[in-house]
Amino acid sequence: MLAAPKVNAFNPPRRTLMGPGPSDVYPEVLAAQARPTIGHLDPLFVGMMDELKALIQYAFQTENAMTLAVSAPGSAGMETCFVNLVEPGEKVIVCRNGVFGERMRQNVERVGATAVVVDNEWGMPVSVSDVEAALKANPDAKFLAFVHAETSTGALSDAKRLCALAKQHDCLSIVDAVTSLGGVELKVDEWGIDAIYSGSQKCLSCVPGLSPVSFSPAAVEKLKARKTPVQSWFLDQSLVMGYWSGDQAAGGKRSYHHTAPVNALYGLHESLRLLAEEGLENAWARHQNMHQVLREGLESLGLKFVVDEQSRLPQLNAVYIPEGVDDALVRKQLLENYNLEIGAGLGALAGKAWRIGLMGFSARRENVALCLRALEEVLR
Repeated sequence: MLAAPKVNAFNPPRRTLMGPGPSDVYPEVLAAQARPTIGHLDPLFVGMMDELKALIQYAFQTENAMTLAVSAPGSAGMETCFVNLVEPGEKVIVCRNGVFGERMRQNVERVGATAVVVDNEWGMPVSVSDVEAALKANPDAKFLAFVHAETSTGALSDAKRLCALAKQHDCLSIVDAVTSLGGVELKVDEWGIDAIYSGSQKCLSCVPGLSPVSFSPAAVEKLKARKTPVQSWFLDQSLVMGYWSGDQAAGGKRSYHHTAPVNALYGLHESLRLLAEEGLENAWARHQNMHQVLREGLESLGLKFVVDEQSRLPQLNAVYIPEGVDDALVRKQLLENYNLEIGAGLGALAGKAWRIGLMGFSARRENVALCLRALEEVLR
């Protein structure tokens, strides 16, 4: 018989999280997750789910009925949108200006569809004119997919104009809002976004592991009209919605689909409640204000941003590593000496840039002050 391992309880130190995610979690969210676990079909939990749905709708600024939280991280939210909407043989215009645009392309190909890639340089937003040219050259395209806030570079693309282009060319839009939700302006209904996904661990400052998603009525019709089954049973939204919505005429009874992560959903409910209490526009302004303070400090240290100011995300700041500076050593010293985490570069920026997050509860003046002082001392 295998011997029982002798291990102690895991007690991590209190870090200040200023990387690309997860962000610092609100104390109220951690407290909410410690509340008693009840059944995922308990009437009280079902009532909380209704509130959670309304809070997600507020965060996305949408009245879409098919709005919920996928019981998995943002990458599963991405896959949820593609496997439900895109069928084999269909054509998708995919915008790639960083790591996560490339992941969209891989999702398209995995469902047996054709990806027409619109490439833009890392650190640049998606080019509206390049997308327009691709749509004109591919009149049989069914979808336009792009990343609103590219986490690998800190570039913000013009979702409003891109979605308007999609509509003009009879395409449904699929939008990655993992890093943008709660941090910058995002208006799903007003901008005509058809399918959108995000993550709980970025500007919502909840724990990782949940993905808010929303589908427009047009996207729902596309899902209902599928000629082939959704490839993933777990992510098939036609099945999941029976759990999230239920038949209100039958007293709102929910059909069993999977055992929901009850306590994690308590946490998301609390983080979105705090966002609603602060107000979306106030949250957007707070992220921008803290970015300005951080920007001035980073530039005074001689650090240069990857993204031009007009296309720069306030909540994800990518800066070039100074010549001769050891990337890994600096991040190691920040973690060990200051309990401060910043992120390494990804993909084309690996070893060339740091990614400094100002997301949700992390977007506070004391965090900015700590980050600037610690960087100054370590770089000195």
